[in-house]
Formats: sequence, C-alpha cells, structure tokens
Amino acid sequence: MKNKYLECGQIMRAHGINGAMVVNQLCDSIEVFCELKYLYLKDGSGYKKYKMLKCQPYKTNVLVTLEGIDNPEEVTRLRLSFLYADRDDILKDEDDYFIVDLIDLPIIDAISGIKYGTLKDVINQGAQDIYVVKREGKGDAYIPVVSEFIKEIKLDEAIYVTPIEGMLD
Repeated sequence: MKNKYLECGQIMRAHGINGAMVVNQLCDSIEVFCELKYLYLKDGSGYKKYKMLKCQPYKTNVLVTLEGIDNPEEVTRLRLSFLYADRDDILKDEDDYFIVDLIDLPIIDAISGIKYGTLKDVINQGAQDIYVVKREGKGDAYIPVVSEFIKEIKLDEAIYVTPIEGMLD
C-alpha cells in the first residue's frame, strides 16, 4: 500500500520571532514545495495538518510559516522533524512518479526478462536522475534515467530496461 503522506521537507531551525522556520525542502523544486497548501507533522501514530501561510526561497532552503506555530521555541522543539505532504496535493504529470513508489521495484531486462536487481535509490545529478540498482552478490549498478535505457515503468510490477553492454555486469 502506498503511503498517503510523503516526506517533503525537514525543519532545520527557527527564523525570527514569529514562528518562521528554515526548511530543507525535499521536493523536485522549491516551486513544487511552495505550491503546497498544507503540510503535516507526525503526531503519535497519525499526522497533524497545518495550513502553510508563507513559503519563500531562502538561500538553498525555504522559509516557511505554518498556521498555529507562532514562536521560535516551538520551532526549536520541532527541529529536525520531517514535514509531509498528502500525495494527492502534489501536482504531477501523468508520466511522473514518486520516488518512494519506485524503491524496491525489480529491474528487468525488457528483451530477455533477466532480473538485474531492485531499485535501491534515485540520485539527482542535474541533467537526469540515476537509478541505483541493488544487485545480489555484487556491488550496486547505476542506470541513467533516459529513454535509451528505461523502457517502461509499471508501478505494481517492475522497471523494464535495455542496458548497454557492461552496464549491469
């Protein structure tokens, strides 16, 4: 079952006296993060919903103000806590995927059906993402996420690839 809430940021520290916080955002871009209307904090076994009042770029992070958090002491208490977004609130194209939904999918050769391993992680290197493939009894392998190598993604099944010779040996 897919998680309803996805990590989208981490509270780093308070900023000023009114409850603003410096957040290391974990979305594809600051713009995606700042488009969110609500953020969630883990609260026991559930999640507590907060309306995002302000969001703006700040150095390499974002400055965020949440309704109901209005002093630096509370932000300090929440330091290093993760912020979550409801997956339904994140705008994405039909062909886009949440990385968390891809992790642990089998990596299978689109032609031969050979299983190379499972997706361990996705690294963003600027030009394109890179899939980290966990292989049994071998070190990790890396596949650039380009149409030449990634042929099809079926979320409930596998990631189908056509690697070049030596890429996954």
